[in-house]
Amino acid sequence: MSFCQINWFSNTLRKAIDTWVILPNQGDGPFPVFYLLHGISDDHTTWMRRSRIEWYVRNLPIIVVMPDGGRGFYTDHINGPKWGTYIAQELPDFIERTFPARKDAGGRAVGGLSMGGYGALRVALGNPGRYASVNCHSGPLDIGHVLQQSGKDPQWQAEREAMLGDSVPGGPFDLYELTKHCLEINKLPAIKIDHGTEDWLLPQARSYVAFLKELGIPHQYDEYPGDHNWDYWDTHIQEALQFHIKNLT
Repeated sequence: MSFCQINWFSNTLRKAIDTWVILPNQGDGPFPVFYLLHGISDDHTTWMRRSRIEWYVRNLPIIVVMPDGGRGFYTDHINGPKWGTYIAQELPDFIERTFPARKDAGGRAVGGLSMGGYGALRVALGNPGRYASVNCHSGPLDIGHVLQQSGKDPQWQAEREAMLGDSVPGGPFDLYELTKHCLEINKLPAIKIDHGTEDWLLPQARSYVAFLKELGIPHQYDEYPGDHNWDYWDTHIQEALQFHIKNLT
C-alpha cells in the first residue's frame, strides 16, 4: 500500500487543510473509498498514530481517507464553518479527481469514532443516497435530538451555540429526524453501530438503536467489553472494515 500526506485548499472552509490517504498497491482501480473520521480532541493524523489501520487494510482493495474535521462535529455550523459540506461534498469531489477512486454512491463509505461516529451518521443520513454504508464507534448520538446541557464548561457552551445556534430537537443535526427522512425516501445506507459496555455514552447508543428497531430499519449493532479509548477502537475498526467491504457494491 501507499501513504499520502496532502495539503490542499478548501473553498468551503476558506483555508488550507490536511488530509491523509492510504492507497492500495494492487489492482488498477477505480477503488471504493472509506472516509474515516476522528474524535473531538484529535485530527487527521490520529487514526494512523493510535491504531493499526494501515496494517488492517494492507490486503483490501479500498482507499482510506482521513480528513481533519477540527472540533466541528462534521456539521454546517449555524455561526461558523461548514464542516458538513466540506466532508460530504467537497472532500469526496477532491479525492475522486485526484486518486483512482470510484465516483458513485455504491463506492463510498464513511465511519468514525466518538465525535466522528456521530459525524459519520450525520454525513451519511444528511446526504441521502451518497454513501453505501456507515459505521459509528462510541458516538454521542443524542446531539441535536435533545437539548445538550453544557454544565460549567464555558468553552463547550460557546462551541455548542456556534454549532447548533438555537436549534431544537428535530433540526438538521438530529440523527433521529435525518433517519426518518432517509426511510421516507427509501435512501438508507447500510448502518453499523458498536459501543463499549463501560463507555459513558452507551445509553445514547441504546436509545438510537431502539429507535431503529421501532422503525424496522435494518442495522447491525454490537456491544463489546471496553471503554471510550483506543484499545477499543483499534480492535473494532477491523469489524467495521469488513462491514464496509461487504456493503460496497
